[in-house]
Amino acid sequence: MPSSSSPEFQLRWLRACYFFFFAILGVLVPYLGVFFDARGFDAQEIGSLLAILMATRIVAPNLWAMVADRTGMRASLIKLGAFCAALTFISFFFEGGFWYLAISLTIYTFFWNAILAQLEVITLETLGDNANQYGAIRSWGSVGYIVLVVLAGVSIERLGAEVLPYIGMVLFIGLLICSMPLPSTKAAVLSGSERPKLTLDKPIILFLLSALLLQMSVGPFYGFFVLYLKQVGYSETFAGIMVAFGVLAEIGIFLYASKLIGKYGLRLLLIVSIVLTSVRWLILGYYPDVIFMLVFSQTLHAFTFGLTHAVSIQFIHRHFGIHHRSTGQALYASLSFGVGGALGTWVSGYIWGDGSGAAQVWLFAATCAIASAVAVMFIPDMNGKSQHS
Repeated sequence: MPSSSSPEFQLRWLRACYFFFFAILGVLVPYLGVFFDARGFDAQEIGSLLAILMATRIVAPNLWAMVADRTGMRASLIKLGAFCAALTFISFFFEGGFWYLAISLTIYTFFWNAILAQLEVITLETLGDNANQYGAIRSWGSVGYIVLVVLAGVSIERLGAEVLPYIGMVLFIGLLICSMPLPSTKAAVLSGSERPKLTLDKPIILFLLSALLLQMSVGPFYGFFVLYLKQVGYSETFAGIMVAFGVLAEIGIFLYASKLIGKYGLRLLLIVSIVLTSVRWLILGYYPDVIFMLVFSQTLHAFTFGLTHAVSIQFIHRHFGIHHRSTGQALYASLSFGVGGALGTWVSGYIWGDGSGAAQVWLFAATCAIASAVAVMFIPDMNGKSQHS
């Protein structure tokens, strides 16, 4: 049995943390729109509330990363974030208007956003020279997402949307329990005068721009995919199965991502993945009632998230020095999933309107994806080198 200080012991609990973190995402992202709809909010209000979910990723990860890089207490921040997120999520059990839920979302996601960037850094540093095994560890998050997106869809269809806070609370407590065994050893920390200066050069700036545009294109999927399928005539259970099918494809590509990166490099894989993402949104816009096309579009989630994320994590690992990796992960999360996701979700709410603009939402998404691919084409020194300073 591995000792509590061994890499295998740590990786075991990191897998569990990924499972619960993304299980929470599998409940909240596809079904929060349904939950808010059941509480009587209109499309613009839903879009604004979901944008808050994304927008807290703009500020929170950077604040937590600043603390992590200066204290080295990455595992402790994961535990603190999990505890405070579980505590503040209790607010979802109570009825409230738009501003009540807006404040609730802001508070609990502020703490929740302390977690992922630190998980990514700890995982990559624990793997060390075996960083190419990241996809296999991260795939446990995808498994958690699949399991809960299906279970939540069935539960909501049978018990109603008010079951969501109960499911969410169980998962937050699970995340907290699994974070506790992570060793609270401090990473090496340099003094301010010794710390290398972080420079955002052209490759990093263009990469972050492309990530922002890509997540703008995914914003409609996060906020309105289940509602869109319901409008077309599908059930919540079927919508959950479709979301889970996409994540199943994501797991498959995670397992092969390291081989693909080694063979084709970062740029080609990122461009191909983003172009296929644009195709995916066009299919959703024009053929949502054709089940074969809908299933095919969900298969492309392997590229929309799976391969783009694996490539992006490698890009950050290579272009940010060891003393700035929490900051690198936070910038990636805040500008892409934060700014990009919030803008995409917010704009989608206005395009959606009373539901008559539902198909146009996916044209907006496809346009954002193409713009993201163009940005990638201009990134110099895309492959970079893993830094150690």
